[in-house]
Amino acid sequence: MTTIDPIDLAAKLISVPSVTPASGEVFDVLDEALSALGFTVHRFTLGEAPDGPTENMVAIRERGPGLHVGFAGHLDVVPAGEGWTGDAFTARIEDGRLVGRGANDMKSAIAAAAAAASRIDQQSGTLSFLITGDEEGYATYGTPRIIDWLDERGIRPDMILIGEPTSETRLGDTVKIGRRGSVNFWIKVKGVQGHVAYPHKADNPVPRLARIVAALSDIHLDDGTEAFPPSNLEFVALGTPTAASNLIPGEASAQGNIRFNNLHTGDELIRLLTDTARAIDPGCEIRTRISGEAFLTPPGRLYDLVTDAIRAECGIEPELSTGGGTSDGRFLIKLCPVVDFGLPNATMHKVGESASLADIEALTRVYRRVFEGGLTA
Repeated sequence: MTTIDPIDLAAKLISVPSVTPASGEVFDVLDEALSALGFTVHRFTLGEAPDGPTENMVAIRERGPGLHVGFAGHLDVVPAGEGWTGDAFTARIEDGRLVGRGANDMKSAIAAAAAAASRIDQQSGTLSFLITGDEEGYATYGTPRIIDWLDERGIRPDMILIGEPTSETRLGDTVKIGRRGSVNFWIKVKGVQGHVAYPHKADNPVPRLARIVAALSDIHLDDGTEAFPPSNLEFVALGTPTAASNLIPGEASAQGNIRFNNLHTGDELIRLLTDTARAIDPGCEIRTRISGEAFLTPPGRLYDLVTDAIRAECGIEPELSTGGGTSDGRFLIKLCPVVDFGLPNATMHKVGESASLADIEALTRVYRRVFEGGLTA
């Protein structure tokens, strides 16, 4: 069987631009690698702009009765941005690091998982790769559609490892055992445009919006739990259609996000948000979108596999955390226990994104131990 070099495969994946939502050539690269390892690869593309088209891949290698271990990840990346010293989509090695958009989040982890799969003697059980092209976007046609595909065929993993870059200072110091939920919201307050010298002939929406912003900002959601930090509501944008100094605007808008723990649901927070805003301005327009619910994976076999592998290969005791942003674990938890573990995340989404070559090799060894232990559990 072919043995994969994780750095070589990561470089090939990085060198194919795949800004979210992704499809096509970047999946061809992974398809070729996994097919050579005996995986049966299924690919399907769904949706139209702006949330699509999105390609998804389910690659399965079955070796008879046993447990089903899944590895989940995404091949889409955020836009490169300005300021790179070279082409963001041409992988290169500099000072012991692999540089390029997606090196950290998370093409190197996918390459490490494929390399790990190439280095195990799988005699039983099922190993699968659940790979989407839309994790960095809204995931409309991404991982939820992979779950649909699995459900339609009666396929259910026993555990899923997600390759998100969870480590903080060094590889292995942090494992994500849950994630906070996320609600995005947009509020628009209508008024009547007019001249600032004749306010009685206008209706300024800005003061009402300011009161809504203050009221929502003053809400104390919770104090956190043993497993989760406190929930928080943050405004990220305020605006009106005009910046003229002598014009009362006809509308004012605000945008924000709530990151919440498992003391809440997205729907409950939307009701709270709506009731608070409309108590001040009954006519305000509110649009919301739940990006995911909070979840927590209870202790069990997957915890032990991942932490034991980290101890063996990294020589440290990992912190089990629920901090940070969301991941597709918010969807996959519907199937089975999930844990996120991957590279140190200092450069993800940044100009000059990179990953240590040594960390990529070590991550491959950690993933190999997890796969071997899960398939023989």
